[in-house]
Amino acid sequence: MKKKIFNWKVVILILMIATLANINPNVYAQSPIKLMIDGKEIKAEPEAFIKNDRTLVPLRVIAEELDAVVTWDNDSRTVHISKDDMQVELAIDSHLIEYVNDTEKTYKLSDVAPLIKDDRTFVPIRLVSNALGVGIEWNGERRTVVIDSSEKSEIESFFDVNISSVKSGQVISGTTSLKTDVGSSSLSGSAEIKYLLLDADTKKGFIVARGSELSSSYQWIPSMEDEGDKILVAAIYDKNGNFLAGDAINVNVNISPKIELTGLDEGELVTADSVPLNAELNFSAAYVQYEIINPDTGAYYISPQLDPLGGFTMIPVMEDNGNMSLRVIAYDMDKTPYYGDYVNVKVDVDRYLYLGGVTAGQSIDGSVTLRASRNFNVSETEYILVDSVTGEESVLYKAGYGNYTWFPGPEMAGAKALYVRVKDTAGNVYESGKINVNVTGTPKLFLQSVGPGQVVTDTFNLNVKSNVTLNDIKYTLTNLKTGVSKVLSGQSYTPGVTESGLWSLRAEAVYNGTVLKTEDVKFTIYTEKIYTALPIVAKDQFLDFASDLAVETKNNTGMSAALQTAQAILETGWGQSVPVDKYTGQLSNNLFGVKGTASAGSVTSNTWEEYNGVSFRVDAEFRAYNDVRESWNDHNELLLTKERYAPFRAVMFDSTEGAWALRRCGYATDSSYAIKLIDIINRYDLKELDKVGI
Repeated sequence: MKKKIFNWKVVILILMIATLANINPNVYAQSPIKLMIDGKEIKAEPEAFIKNDRTLVPLRVIAEELDAVVTWDNDSRTVHISKDDMQVELAIDSHLIEYVNDTEKTYKLSDVAPLIKDDRTFVPIRLVSNALGVGIEWNGERRTVVIDSSEKSEIESFFDVNISSVKSGQVISGTTSLKTDVGSSSLSGSAEIKYLLLDADTKKGFIVARGSELSSSYQWIPSMEDEGDKILVAAIYDKNGNFLAGDAINVNVNISPKIELTGLDEGELVTADSVPLNAELNFSAAYVQYEIINPDTGAYYISPQLDPLGGFTMIPVMEDNGNMSLRVIAYDMDKTPYYGDYVNVKVDVDRYLYLGGVTAGQSIDGSVTLRASRNFNVSETEYILVDSVTGEESVLYKAGYGNYTWFPGPEMAGAKALYVRVKDTAGNVYESGKINVNVTGTPKLFLQSVGPGQVVTDTFNLNVKSNVTLNDIKYTLTNLKTGVSKVLSGQSYTPGVTESGLWSLRAEAVYNGTVLKTEDVKFTIYTEKIYTALPIVAKDQFLDFASDLAVETKNNTGMSAALQTAQAILETGWGQSVPVDKYTGQLSNNLFGVKGTASAGSVTSNTWEEYNGVSFRVDAEFRAYNDVRESWNDHNELLLTKERYAPFRAVMFDSTEGAWALRRCGYATDSSYAIKLIDIINRYDLKELDKVGI
């Protein structure tokens, strides 16, 4: 029998064929990308590559091969390309591309921003076609970029997205509607549209509108600081802030200021006791003021600096009867005034005089504050008490003007009537209507030395308030731990160094042989060391310290970094007054004075309360954090999640509008809070922190 020979070469060949037949086609994707320019293969180092499904090619190699001039500006990281009559400018990591020819300047957005790899600038192949006006194709099967300089091309958009409410080259003279047509673009994962206004030279600027509805219309209220040649960009992002698509056009902002007073019409007859007024502006103002002039008398009034959207209530007085002229004055960030037209009206209000502070039929068993409500000037005010039985009148209080706190005693008990009598500046006397009340006249004694929960660290006065004449007033101080009491003498008391602890104080006095007593008021005496607020960093370092945190959180949340920084400056006095625990010295790291408990618990500091008409300081718990970053993030979380701050969130990208929105949302009780923030932002040029690009 013939012996069979086993051929290993044949076996190996069969295995190789089988292996190749099952190779994943993606293996070929690792092969180099070729560049073919006018039929000639060009070697480039480094080689072209693919990013985000886009082929990126080395710009300089291709441009110079096609006789284009490429220059690099290292300071701005900008590339300039010049070929024939076309000039192109692009910046590393920016999606914005500027094209300039003999007739016009246009802007387009690239889907992939130019980037640097191995010291070479790479751009998507369509950008090369746009920049150099040549035909360019991608052969995926051969992994080859094919460039044909004989084939001319026009500048094409990367996206089917167009700003539809504003035309390229349009002059923006005031409030403008912004709307974008997203066409048939695939925008899977889109979460937000932002409208940016960028400087034509620096390609940096500010967000002027934003929202989650891509096709909705948004209102842009330009500011005087926006004037000049600008680039308006509509940019669509995913939830992680990644750019997806957009459009860019050139505009010229040249505001024709319009300032209109609303609430009154020219020639209107004003007879109401109060008139709500508002300002309608076509530009964003730092603040407004309302000016009122009586041309007949020369009387002049101008309001404080007010919220442009907040309104103002005019209260006409008798002296205003006759002609009146009113207007709004709006101020930009440089405090330059812009004047609205006067609205001329006639005022004819009836004189009124009312007694306030009590109501008809009220039973008075304590103190009340009487006030004269009137709409004319007076030189004398008298509060009058009438005995309802005898009709006898007595003057409770007489002064030029002002309120009066009345605390009736037993001698005034019974049915009474009250009214106010005034004398105007011409000497005419007017009286309000009478208000019938019932005075109980129960003898009262109130302690005014300390308040419930107060922490006393030093000398305090010994005072009471009463509606009767007192004899033999004494104050009893009781140690609530030992139960030991002592009677205090004199007009004040200074705690001893060993008296720290919980105490109560009671006053008692004799009236007509009867002992009157106040309630026992519990308070704390603390005579040991009290720790006070501390700096978080050196004052001259705080601006950089705070702005770094602000910019970081702006990038994550969209909240104006300028506004955040100004708040931190205002709340902490440039970082020099950060709350500490007054008893232990623990630093709170709390930059915004938020009460409660946080990651590091809380610290005990002071707040104000009132008791029996006297203000005093009590302990309050403020949030404590392990570090300042936690405080910063917690404050942002408060503004980003609480329902009351929803109006703020709608404009939080704008530092001026955001400052006023915080005030309207009740963030601070200080009526000047927004003005203080705007002043800090303007004085230290903090708006630079909010500058963005695309």
